[in-house]
Parts: sequence; C-alpha cells; structure tokens
Amino acid sequence: MRGKILIVVIAAVALFAGGAPAPAPARGGAEIVRTDAGLLRGTVHDGYRTFEGVPYAAPPTGERRWRAPQPVARWRGVRSAEAPGAACKQNGLGFGQPTSGDEDCLYVGVTTPLDGRGHHPVLVFLPGGGFQTGSGSLYDPHRLAVQGGVVVVTVNYRLGVFGYLGLPGLAGSGTFGLQDQQAALRWVRRNAAAFGGDPGTVTLAGQSAGGMSVCAQLTSPATAGLFQRAIIQSGSCLTDWPAELFLPNVAAGSQWASVAEVRREGTRLAERLGCRGDAPACLRSQPAETLLRETEGTGLKAFVDPAYGTPVLPRKPADALRAGAFHRVPVLSGGNLDEHRAFVAALDLAGPVTAERYTAVLRAAFGGDADRVLAEYPVAAYPSPGLAWAAVATDRIWACPTLAGNRLLARHNPTYAYEFAERDGPNPGLGYPWGAYHGAELPYLFDVTYLPDTAPPALAGEMVGAWALFAATGRAGWPRFGAGAAIPYTRILATGASGGADVAAEHHCGLWSRISAPERSSTS
Repeated sequence: MRGKILIVVIAAVALFAGGAPAPAPARGGAEIVRTDAGLLRGTVHDGYRTFEGVPYAAPPTGERRWRAPQPVARWRGVRSAEAPGAACKQNGLGFGQPTSGDEDCLYVGVTTPLDGRGHHPVLVFLPGGGFQTGSGSLYDPHRLAVQGGVVVVTVNYRLGVFGYLGLPGLAGSGTFGLQDQQAALRWVRRNAAAFGGDPGTVTLAGQSAGGMSVCAQLTSPATAGLFQRAIIQSGSCLTDWPAELFLPNVAAGSQWASVAEVRREGTRLAERLGCRGDAPACLRSQPAETLLRETEGTGLKAFVDPAYGTPVLPRKPADALRAGAFHRVPVLSGGNLDEHRAFVAALDLAGPVTAERYTAVLRAAFGGDADRVLAEYPVAAYPSPGLAWAAVATDRIWACPTLAGNRLLARHNPTYAYEFAERDGPNPGLGYPWGAYHGAELPYLFDVTYLPDTAPPALAGEMVGAWALFAATGRAGWPRFGAGAAIPYTRILATGASGGADVAAEHHCGLWSRISAPERSSTS
C-alpha cells in the first residue's frame, strides 16, 4: 500500500459523522444568467444565488477519456442549473457520495451574493480527496457569499485513474485532473462577470489535495494570469513522509511522481487488462467500473500522483518552490494543529495503538534517528501512544513542511500564515480526541455535508471575514509572514485567540530540519 491518500482523514470523518443540515430553502423565483455557452437558470436563496451543475468543459468520455479538457458545446434555450453535477468517477472512501460517480463530471457550482452589484472578488475552490475522491458539491459556500461578498466557484476535476493515468505516447500523461482545474480557471475568466464577479480578482483556493493543487498551479506556466491570489490549506508542495509514519505499510514518498514513473504504472495496468499495442485505445474501450476495480485502494494501482516533467508541471512542485519558480501573487497558507490525529484515529479506535507499536513505527520510519525522535516525543508525554504517533506525524509530514514552504513563498510573495487550533469544533464524535484534525477548519468556511453544522459562530465569522478580505485585497488582516524573521508571524485561529504561534518551536521543526528527508519508493 502506498502513501498516496492525503485525505484518508476525511474519509474517516465521512464514515463516522452525521450529515449536516440541508442548505437554506429557496425563497423566490429562478434567476437567469448568460454564460459564453448559453443561458442558465439558477436558484435564488435568502441573500444569495446558486448555479449548480454548470459545465466548464465537455464530458471527458469515450474518445475524450485521457485527453485535455475540450470546450463545452453551446446549448439552446435555458439550461437548468438547479442541481449539482455528478461527482467524478471514483472509488468511494465515504464522503456521502455515490461510490462511483460519473465520467461526465466536469462541472462547477457558482454561489453569488444577491445584492445586484458587480465586481465581487471570485474564489475558486478545489476540494481535497487525495486526488482520488471528493466533489465540489460537498461544500456549500453561501456564508462566504452572504457575509464576505465573494463569488465562490467549487470545482470537480478528474480523479484517480481518470485524472492521472500515464502511458508512453499519451499526451498529458499524469496531468488530466490538473488540466481540468486550469480549464475551470479559464471558464471563470470568461464568465465571472456574468455572475457579478471580477475576472481580474480571482483567488485559487484548496484544501489537502486541493491545497497541493493550488501550490502546483502556482508553479505551472499554463496558469500565468489566471488567478491573482492563492490560498493553500493543509497542502504544502513540500509535504512528504517516511515509510510507515503516514499509515501502516505506506512507503516513503510524496504526492508527486515523475512522468516516467506514471507511465510505467500505466503500462503495468494495461498489461493487467491485456492491452498491448495501442494501449490508450484499448484502455478507452474498458468499462469505467473495470478501471475502478483495478485501481481500488492505495496500492500501485491508485493513480493519484500528478506528474511533473510535463508541460503542465515542468518541475517537481517542491523543487520549483525552492528555486523561486512560481507566480508572484499574494498567498494565504497554513495548516491545523493536530492534522494527523484523524489518520491515526482509525487505528486507535480499532486497536488501540500500543507503546510497542508506536516505538516500532518510529524505528521503521527513522532508523538510526528513531531514538532522537523518541526522546523528543516520549510516549509518557501524551495521553496515549496513538496521540504520540499523531503528534510526530503532524509535525514531520504537515506542520514543518508547511512552515518551510511559507518561508520559500515569502521570499518573493506577500504571504500570510495561519494555524487552525480550534479543538472543540465539529468532529465525528465516537469519544475520540480529534483536536484540530486535518480538515477541521472546513466547516468554519463552508456548510460541509459530512460534518455536523456546529462551528462556533464567532470563529467562523472571523475566518470567513479573513478569507473574504484576502480574496478582495490580497491581505488577511494580520501581519505578513516574514521569511527572514526568527519567529515569522503565524496567526492562531481558535476561539479567543488573537496572536501568533511559534510554529517551529511548537512542532519541533529544529529536530526535523536535522533528520534527512525520505527517499521515494521505487515502486511508488
């Protein structure tokens, strides 16, 4: 099993949590908007409008499977935009969505303020899901529209084998999902004004795999001028992990793969399915369900690694960040205090994790450095061995790479850093101490379908205001992150908090700067 699903936590949340209340009922008549492909009928709500299931590219089906996104065919009359488009084809990990979705899935949802004014800032949100699961319709952004005055566009993009397959001779190998995101940004540039948005004030935002996508798009030459700000939530370009630390049997690696690696995996898949000769044509003839079955899980078959060494990503995003090869736009970037607790939660709830297992994990992950890690994170310092494991993984995989990435970004771009530290917000329950887990900040910005709607309103209002201010101005309402500062400012987002966090000290980043990065598995 490979370490490729960077949002298993959200799967766990989806499986264990109750659903959130439905969005506010419609109050009023339908609203008509003219896009470049035709007229849309949306829905008027109390203070906002929604346009759902809006196509931004042609269905990537049949001969368009594993090709660059193609233009939408114009339609006559008025097209209904009153229900979400299908989630992209996927092996389900929960999320409250159909476990398979549909290949015809390149849709956006648009939520706009209902104030009759134009030139609102636009926020384009890329959902997470480890590049394997998820859907934009899971996130209702009406608070950002009503309270923040922002036009919000939520995006579906191709996932798993449909988004990241590579084959020798296949143009776009390993980048189809990223190309979809770029097509959505081009759609926004053409159509934002029709929804009251300013096409010159676009923020690209995302969480987890969506955040990594934002970071990747910052380094892509193809996105120059398509967005003017970027928000990266729990998704640094520098995220990687040593063997066994992310989850059991997960090899060392990162979320990025060379195009050669992706093509090798695609060739292995083609051979498994008896596709020789013209492998792309043969695989296009395979039923989608067969491809899902053959790529289920997190093994060699998962196809969730965006490929670099391509026109979309010429360089590995981590290397591009280190070289300063990224777009010069303001960035809001951060993570959560207890990111990895929900990944370990599934083990703890089934186990629980023992002290012996914790020690074994550290020895597998860090070899000769394990004793140094054990001395810094003694099991006796934590309520349980599982929470000790989660603390190590949070710091090594998430917090310190995010801090390092923020330092690199801040060398060239206005950068605003945060740490979400609210430990008493919506969570899956079950008596587990979830803390500020991976994804815990999302219900403070959105109504999230797989979590209860219980976010404390004061903190939610503060975060909506900060995200909206950043989308409008490129500033977050707190001091900039200073790349050269001994303790660069990182805003704490928690009830009653008003200052900054010393992320390096809090997450033992001095230790991790002295322990070498993992080698990528040759089979990953």
